[in-house]
Amino acid sequence: MATMKQTYPGINPSISDWKGQEITDFQEDLLIKVNAHISEKWFYNHIKSKSKTLPRIDVLNLLSKYVGYANWDDFVHKNNSKFPRGKPLSKENRVFIVLPLLLILVMAVLFLLFKQLSTREYKFTFYDAYTREVITDNQVGIKVLSEDESPTVYFSDTSGHFVLKTDESILKMVLSAPYYKTDTITRILKKFDTNQKISLQANDYALIIHYFSVMDVDDWQKRRSHLANIFDDAAIIYQVLNDANAPGMEIYNKEEFIDKLTIPSGSLKHIEILDTKFNDDKIMILRFRINKKR
Repeated sequence: MATMKQTYPGINPSISDWKGQEITDFQEDLLIKVNAHISEKWFYNHIKSKSKTLPRIDVLNLLSKYVGYANWDDFVHKNNSKFPRGKPLSKENRVFIVLPLLLILVMAVLFLLFKQLSTREYKFTFYDAYTREVITDNQVGIKVLSEDESPTVYFSDTSGHFVLKTDESILKMVLSAPYYKTDTITRILKKFDTNQKISLQANDYALIIHYFSVMDVDDWQKRRSHLANIFDDAAIIYQVLNDANAPGMEIYNKEEFIDKLTIPSGSLKHIEILDTKFNDDKIMILRFRINKKR
């Protein structure tokens, strides 16, 4: 019970207090998992009663199967290895051994039941913080952070949504998208509020670079001045080559990149920003590729 309270602090610590809907939920889940049924009367006779009478072997078998064992003998064999073998136990001694095992079995069943009932499917929708429109033209990268596990990475779909099934009450995620600022958010998940809306701040510098690469601008000097202000002097710019015959990348420093982007005959046209990293509000690392489909 102490272990279960770590995950479900609100759980009733006394199994004997279960009644009504809790028993009904248990019956329904048992029917779904092992196609079996136990009556409410059985629950009161064996769980809520102080009687030492053991359940029938068929009931013990189906409960054992429910928590992943082949049958009751399999459950006893794998959980009773510390008891001495050889001389058969008397009926009275067997009761004192089997009852704790039965309690362990019931606790395992209740744990699985709580875990299933607490799992919810949450739908996250990502919005542009300025326009309030759903972000559909860029996939949002979602890195879900867990205390005891490595991060899990997902992506939003083309409609700007992301669906996650979880039994956690608090969710921490790192969100990133090509033309938006990377952000780490923490959400307290409510079981009856499964539609979550999250806004992302636009990455203005990435948008400026993109616009400069697709627009015809007469004032080249003004364009160079804008670019010089948004890049750190030690910035490193990576061009990802998307040629299937010659994959790889080109690397530029700040001045080289500005030259290629501002000279009328420059080769950097229709830039698609992939990733940006900042140092004191200036771009330190930029990754991009040329979108040849435009």
